Amino acid sequence: MNDNYRQFYNTVMEYYAEYGRHELPWRKNQTPYRVTVSEYMLQQTQAQRVVPFFNSWMKSFPSWKSLSEAPQSEVLRLWKGLGYNSRALRLHRLAQEVNEGYKGRLPSEYKKLITLPGIGPYTAGAIRAFAFDLWTPLIETNVRRIFIHHFFSDRNDVHDNEIMHIIQDMGEPESSREWYEALMDYGSQLPKIVYHNPNVKSKHYTKQSQFKGSDRQIRGKILELLLETKKLPKKKLFSQLGNENERYVKIVNQLAHEGFIDIQKKSIILR
Repeated sequence: MNDNYRQFYNTVMEYYAEYGRHELPWRKNQTPYRVTVSEYMLQQTQAQRVVPFFNSWMKSFPSWKSLSEAPQSEVLRLWKGLGYNSRALRLHRLAQEVNEGYKGRLPSEYKKLITLPGIGPYTAGAIRAFAFDLWTPLIETNVRRIFIHHFFSDRNDVHDNEIMHIIQDMGEPESSREWYEALMDYGSQLPKIVYHNPNVKSKHYTKQSQFKGSDRQIRGKILELLLETKKLPKKKLFSQLGNENERYVKIVNQLAHEGFIDIQKKSIILR
C-alpha cells in the first residue's frame, strides 16, 4: 500500500475508532442470517430507521427456519413501514431456499450467493465481508462518496470503474468486516463534515424521485389496506385509492405478478 493509500486508510479507521456506529444491533453477533436481514433492510433505507424493524424482526423470526416457515402475510406485516415491500418478499424466498437447498446454512461463495433471491453483486460482497470477513471489492453509496471526496475532488462524472480500480489497487485489508464498516460509517457522515454530497460528482448519481403520489406510495397503500383485512372487494379497494383507473389496475396487476396478491373475479386477496 503506497503512502497516499495508507494515509487514506488511517483517516477512515481513525474516524471509525472514535465515531463508528458500533452499537448497531446487526453488528453484534454477526451471523450470516442477521447480516443478511440487515442488508435487505438497509437497501435504500437509513440505518437508524432500520434499527427498530431489525430488532422486532429478530424477535419474531430469529433464524432462517422460522422465517422460511412464516406466512407471507405475517412477513409483510412485520415489514410494514419500512417500504420497498418487494425486499421482504425476496428475503422470505431466500430463507426458504437457504433452509431447503442449503440445509439452513448460507453459502459464503460469491458465485453461489448471487444466484439467490434478492442478492446482487453488492449484497453478495457485503454478506461475505460482514458475515464471513471475506474480501470482495464492492461499491455502494457511502463507499462511492468517500473515494470521490478523497481521490476525485476536482472531477465530475466519476465512473465507478475508476473507483473500483483504486479499491482493488489498495489490496485486501487486514479485516474486510472492519474496513467496510469504517467506510460506511465515515461515508454516511461525510456530507455533514464537508457540507456537501460528493456523490453528485458521480456519473451514476440520480436524485431520488418524490415519494408522494408515486407508484411506490400506491403499492404501499394497497398492501396496507390488505394487511388489515387480507381480502377486499375490488370496488372497495379502488374506492379507497380514489376510484378505479388504468394506473391503479396496472399497479394491482404488478403486485399479483410479483406474488404479493391474488386477483379473483370480484376480490383481491393478500397472499
